[in-house]
Amino acid sequence: MHRRDFARFAAVTAAAWPVIMLAQQSAKIWRMGFIGQGPEKFHGALFEGLRKLGYSEGQNLLVERRYAEGHAERFAEFASEMVRLNIDLIVVSTTPAALAVKQATTTIPVVFPNAISPVESGVVENLARPGGNITGGAAQTAILSAKRMEILKEVLPGLTRTAVLWNAGNPALEYPWRETQAAAQALGVSLEPLALRSPADLGAAFDLMTKAMPDALIVLQDALTLQHRKEIIEFALRNRLPGMYVAKEWIEAGGLMSYGENLADMYRRGAYFVDKIFKGAKPADLPVEQVTKFELILSLKAANTIGLSIPATFIARADEVIE
Repeated sequence: MHRRDFARFAAVTAAAWPVIMLAQQSAKIWRMGFIGQGPEKFHGALFEGLRKLGYSEGQNLLVERRYAEGHAERFAEFASEMVRLNIDLIVVSTTPAALAVKQATTTIPVVFPNAISPVESGVVENLARPGGNITGGAAQTAILSAKRMEILKEVLPGLTRTAVLWNAGNPALEYPWRETQAAAQALGVSLEPLALRSPADLGAAFDLMTKAMPDALIVLQDALTLQHRKEIIEFALRNRLPGMYVAKEWIEAGGLMSYGENLADMYRRGAYFVDKIFKGAKPADLPVEQVTKFELILSLKAANTIGLSIPATFIARADEVIE
């Protein structure tokens, strides 16, 4: 090869090198794990967000999904499996899954789109500097407990006794339960705690509510109760029991009212953390984000079913009303 031809070849190769490197990077197929209690419609918002950022499942993104379906003991099994599969990143939809993964690996990055009490449950060290290999978004379940109680008292001025249904097997709910107790005490409302650990406990909880005859029901949401919202809502409607829930999904399933975060928005934002980590960021350096936008959803259909009259001023304040 002549010197002039070699120089031209070297120049062309040098110019093409960044393009070649970019093509190699974009050709990488990422492997992501997803661990939860069961599939939910709002999970799709995560993958919608990922598509907008250039990650398409079946093309440059492979997803290994594992669902416990009410058997929390399986989270440890799923976490170990993800480690064996050498997954690039794991998304978890419930705190027990996050804790199981934390026990299984300190190197595979983990994203939780809507963690409940991530600091209090020991998932992360603090919100600003999560440390370790886990980060994501934090729901305000505990802080909003007082507000939900106040809303319930406003709709039911004569409220004196409320049943509280929650998953005692989820350590993330201990803090929201304490906050609910404090809010109830301040408002002069007594609580009937109904602790679940698996779907098998729902029947006994329903029996206790039938005997206790509370004025209302509050559900401290997590992935377990969310998976069984249909049964819970049907019980509440059948027994003309006003229910206060956390998210819109409960009202779409027939519940009376909810106040809390938009779960789809949180999962859509989860794509931001996945993208950052895929591009080289460390979870320890990505602060946990607390959601700041909350919505009050009301179902007049459910109110009519249980014979509850809702003040017009309250209806006007709702962010969304289902007729």
